Amino acid sequence: MESAIEVYLTTPASGSSMSIFRLVWEADLIVQFVLLMLMFMSFVCWAIILQKFFRLGSAARQSAKFLDLFWASKRLDAVYEKAGTYRRSPVAEVFKAGYQELAKITKGGKSDDATDNLTRTLRRAAAVESTNMQRYMTFLATTGSTAPFIGLFGTVWGIMRAFQKLESAGAATIQVVGPDIAHALIATAVGLAAAIPAVIGFNYFNASIRVLNTEMDNFSADFLNIVKRHVR
Repeated sequence: MESAIEVYLTTPASGSSMSIFRLVWEADLIVQFVLLMLMFMSFVCWAIILQKFFRLGSAARQSAKFLDLFWASKRLDAVYEKAGTYRRSPVAEVFKAGYQELAKITKGGKSDDATDNLTRTLRRAAAVESTNMQRYMTFLATTGSTAPFIGLFGTVWGIMRAFQKLESAGAATIQVVGPDIAHALIATAVGLAAAIPAVIGFNYFNASIRVLNTEMDNFSADFLNIVKRHVR
C-alpha cells in the first residue's frame, strides 16, 4: 500500500516538468510552426525592448544634461565643443546641425533667408532623430496586434484536430482529445505572452519618444529666438 502511494505521488511530479515540452514536441506540424513563429516574435520583441529601454533612457538623461549645459553657457561655440560628449542626446544632435548651419550663414554673410534656412535645418535634424528613435517600433506594434490572432489560429487548428480524432475514434475520452486541446491552449498562451510585453513596450517607448520630440521642438524654437536676436 505504501509503495503504491509513493508511486502515485511521485510519478506525476516527475513527468510534469517535461509535460509542456512533450506536448509541443508531439504537436501537429502546423501548431509547431505557429509556436515557433510566436517564440521568434517574442524573442525579437524582448531584444527591441531592452535596446529601446537603454537607448531612450540614455537619450533622456543626456538631453537633460545638455540643456543644463546650454542654458548655463554664454557662448554657442563653447557649447558646440562639448556637444560631442552627448552623442545619445537628440537635442544635442539638433543643436550641432543648427550650429553648423549658423556657421555657414555667418561665414557667407547675412541674408534675408538666413532664418528660413536655419529653421529648415533644425526641422530636418529633428526629423532624422525622431526617425531613429522610432526604429523597430513598428515590429512591436505588429507583434502586439497580430500575435494573439496567430495564437488563435493555432488554437482553432488544435480544436479542429481534436474533433477529427473524436470523429474517427467514436468515443469522447480525454485520452483522444486531450493532447490536441492542450496544444491549442499552449498556442493561445504563447500568443498572449508575445503580445502583452510588445504592447506595453510600444506604449511606454512611444510616450518617451513624444517627450523627446517635444524637447527638440522647444529647443529649436528657443535656438531660433536666440539667433534672431543676434542676426538682426
